[in-house]
Amino acid sequence: MKKITIIGAGIGGLTTAIALKQKGFEVEIFESSRAFKKAGSGINLAINAMQIYKKLGVYDDILDKANYTNSMNALTKGLRLLTSADLKKFEIKYNVKTVAIHRATLHEILLNHIGNTKINLNKKLKSLEQIDGKVNLVFEDGTSHQAEIVIGADGIHSNVRKSIFKGTKLRDAGQVCWRGISKTKIDEKYRTELNEIWGKGNRFGFVHISPSDIYWFALIDKDKFISKDMDLLQIFSDYPKIVQSIIAETDQKEILCNEIWDLKPIDMWYKGNVCLLGDAAHATTPNMGQGACQAIESAMALSICLKEEQNNETAFSRYQLIRKEKANQVTKTSWLLGQVAQSNNSLVCALRNIITKITPKYVTEKQSEKIFNLKY
Repeated sequence: MKKITIIGAGIGGLTTAIALKQKGFEVEIFESSRAFKKAGSGINLAINAMQIYKKLGVYDDILDKANYTNSMNALTKGLRLLTSADLKKFEIKYNVKTVAIHRATLHEILLNHIGNTKINLNKKLKSLEQIDGKVNLVFEDGTSHQAEIVIGADGIHSNVRKSIFKGTKLRDAGQVCWRGISKTKIDEKYRTELNEIWGKGNRFGFVHISPSDIYWFALIDKDKFISKDMDLLQIFSDYPKIVQSIIAETDQKEILCNEIWDLKPIDMWYKGNVCLLGDAAHATTPNMGQGACQAIESAMALSICLKEEQNNETAFSRYQLIRKEKANQVTKTSWLLGQVAQSNNSLVCALRNIITKITPKYVTEKQSEKIFNLKY
């Protein structure tokens, strides 16, 4: 059985390792971080991702540590409902639940499921070269490694991608996002909901990731951004009191701040014995909560193709055929949704709210079905 080297020990890399190990492959992981940190961020695991984790035997452990969510809502600043994606119908159809969970908790669960897979920390890739059917990896600490197959799961700024493809482009969404975990207590009616409030040139979302913890995210237009230490209570002072409470009851030292970018869809996800996965191949903006979910899908699809195809290139080609169209559609839709949801034009915001409000339920259900349905 072939030995596979994974670059990156994030959610995509670890899920790939679990899937490959279960199919009999020998796996080794190289990760740039010195240690795994408990960052102040949550993650939504939708129906499509949870189907994968059920197949991999990880589902019950996630369900035990996560918060169940059964609807995703868009609201006005007056907390009036614009649209709601009711997930209970899909729970019944696919026999899995949607959850929100602390990213570090999910990471720990995945680490517990990789068995004896070796993880090499503090190994930031410097260069990659393919010679005579082998892949030579050189790391910034001066060490090297030779691999048969390399999977680049090293994120949106992937050095693996840069090593095999020139000219790929990242796209600036023109938005900045703060993320945090709040300890405030809010109305019990929000316990199983993910809510996003749409303003003008800004947004605020929140969801429980445990009975006592609320994961939240706040976005503003980049041209209004001064520093990561901006007063969020002031920025969102015209939002409802629940937003003020969530922000106020957050450890300010644990708040993360990042610009929002995605990867302009690329034509090829592989070259020779090297293949890209997750954000390295199809990084998306976070507006649909599908970034990690798409990586999780790619992990399962790639493991199936490598198991069932004898030739690496055939396996990679099949994997790309299975995943590329859907992943690129998510990237495109998420980009457009982010631009519309955070418009700073009053007329556009008014039209946005009206159109969103009157869109038939079956339209949103059809869109959800396309995302949740797996073809492998």
